[in-house]
Amino acid sequence: MAAADEARRAARLSVAPMMDWTDRRCRVFHRAISRRTLLYTEMVTSAALVRGGARHLLAHDRAEHPLAVQLGGAEPGELAEAARICAGEGFGEINLNVGCPSDRVQSGCFGAVLMEHPALVADCVAAMAAAAPGGEITVKCRIGVDHQVPEEVLPAFLETVSAAGVSRFAIHARKAWLQGLSPRENRSVPPLDHALVLEMKRRFPQLSIAINGGIGTLDEARGFLGQGLDGVMIGRAAYQTPFDVLARADREIFGATTPVPSRGAVLDRMRPYIADHLQAGKRLHAITRHMLGLYAGCPGARQWRRILSEGAQAPGAGLEVLDAARDAVEPVAA
Repeated sequence: MAAADEARRAARLSVAPMMDWTDRRCRVFHRAISRRTLLYTEMVTSAALVRGGARHLLAHDRAEHPLAVQLGGAEPGELAEAARICAGEGFGEINLNVGCPSDRVQSGCFGAVLMEHPALVADCVAAMAAAAPGGEITVKCRIGVDHQVPEEVLPAFLETVSAAGVSRFAIHARKAWLQGLSPRENRSVPPLDHALVLEMKRRFPQLSIAINGGIGTLDEARGFLGQGLDGVMIGRAAYQTPFDVLARADREIFGATTPVPSRGAVLDRMRPYIADHLQAGKRLHAITRHMLGLYAGCPGARQWRRILSEGAQAPGAGLEVLDAARDAVEPVAA
């Protein structure tokens, strides 16, 4: 249970699972900024693991921990087998996606559409827990979908699913509109209701509840923790302005005494990893595309982004591109 305990402690602050963004290279970069923050994989479907044999989607390095995996699916038996596989790969937390509104997810009858089927979610998580006793099963959900009334639906959902054994929830404080809004619009158009998530913590004090949605700074995260929530999950801001969100997290959220790293120190930590990646014949852009926001808000940030964006995609691009981008922005921003 060591990995599960590690993930549970780290859940005070987490970087949300984001498709096409939080791949293993992104996670290595985020880990170079914060040692303590909980990181998530991109969502992996149970069908891909069980029927497709796509275990490569779970590939990670122990250095990425504390690390959780997010699964998508709606068939209890298949999710149970997927959870067993994930636990065997060393994941201490296995999160079930009950919030993604994409068309692909809806066509598979999982993701946010499961907000309409809490009893099925309960069956799924119970089967997952029985199959993977070494990993804690958690749920990431919305406050409701379409014309549901969140004040009625969300507490009923939490009650039903927690009765099946889940004690940790991450709640995206927006509805998902399955009809009429694109996945991108669903991340920003439906109004936020942070107050409802805070009310759920008051109503269910025995549950560990993290809030997600529209949180852009570490100071905001500290504010929610100060109001009694157990965790804060940050998505786009952690990706777009990673240093601002994560650099002080170990000290200010987790009480570490280690120094806050400089942006230059983060680059120094990444350099050996990038060198190994290049030595294996892989492209620089696969890593540096996740690093464009490192100097966000600093003098020279535009040059940093331009040099990396253009140079890293060239055939044979190597560490000299990273060095050139660094020279354009430091020492002023370091």
